Amino acid sequence: MLKKLDKYILKKFLPAFFLSITLILLIFIVFDIKDKLSSFTSNHIPIKEIIFDYYLMFIPYYGNFFSPLFAFISVIFVTSKMAQQTEFIAILSSGTSFNRILRPYIIGAALLSLGSLIFNHFFLPKAFKIKIGFEDKWINENYNNSDQNIHIKIGSNRLLYIESYENRINTGFRVSVEDVVNNKQTYFLSAEKMVWDTASSEWIFINAHERILIVQNRLDTIKNQKPIYKQVKKFYPEKKMKLAFHPIDMWRDESKIETKSYFEMKEYIAREKAKGSSRIAAYEVELYKRTSFPFATFILTIIGVCISSRKVRGGVGLQIAFGLVLSCIYVMLQYVFITIATTGFASPLLGVWIPNIAFSFVALYFYKTAQK
Repeated sequence: MLKKLDKYILKKFLPAFFLSITLILLIFIVFDIKDKLSSFTSNHIPIKEIIFDYYLMFIPYYGNFFSPLFAFISVIFVTSKMAQQTEFIAILSSGTSFNRILRPYIIGAALLSLGSLIFNHFFLPKAFKIKIGFEDKWINENYNNSDQNIHIKIGSNRLLYIESYENRINTGFRVSVEDVVNNKQTYFLSAEKMVWDTASSEWIFINAHERILIVQNRLDTIKNQKPIYKQVKKFYPEKKMKLAFHPIDMWRDESKIETKSYFEMKEYIAREKAKGSSRIAAYEVELYKRTSFPFATFILTIIGVCISSRKVRGGVGLQIAFGLVLSCIYVMLQYVFITIATTGFASPLLGVWIPNIAFSFVALYFYKTAQK
């Protein structure tokens, strides 16, 4: 149950956080409107879509992205102000321990971290889906995949070739499907095009030529006892097939990973591993980042309390400046190790969590040296 001290600090900390994050989001929106105003007006985008499909989706993403930084700044601002007014000295002099003072901050940070964790895994993907749909429709001029001669492994033994692909109509042109077992082609299908059937979640191959190689129950004694293969050829005006390949696989990378919730992302990664995709590290980094990122709020909050609970010369401004430097170092470490993990030079799980592990030791150091 919350005591008076908990309520007192939380009433200072949480409103300061929400006020600061709101102000920075308003500034971001103003600059974004200034940057995209010409696109909005020239494309005659309805105001309703700009507000509800873009900016209402824009706000949760950047709000969540900046939440650790502004939780840190809010803690430093509130705590250093209390220290300058000698409130901390009075609280400590009354016999209250430093650990007890930390409690409301930990409660506040835990609430923000939990909210961020749920947002990252379940709500932000839905917001991204709407935002990216808006951008592709109006700003990116109906984004379409421009890759040519696409080769994709869609199973342990199956390869798919597409000469070109049209995202707007979910259609691939001049395509082929090939099964290779023990370096021997056992199945081959070529078609003029393949069209996605939403109702059955299958691909319809138009003007398809199919060739199946069947092993006979006898050996060719003339050719070193090798198996004899029989070819069966067929033509289909239309042929439906289920493949481990879906229209989403041809979307932008942002659409592939940022629009998926936790369970969808796990399923997608498993499917991509089965295909032998080269992008597995990037997908795993995104998944692990969604979990590790909220913990930054918790770690930075503890550091913020420890460095700002002491009354120092220079006042609040000096402590906020020091806090910003620490935040910049933390963000830089995040980007460096995420890049290392994405390129495959480190485990995605380890790469994503290293900044949190490193700053946990920084938090421990400041805790040990904090005014008690």
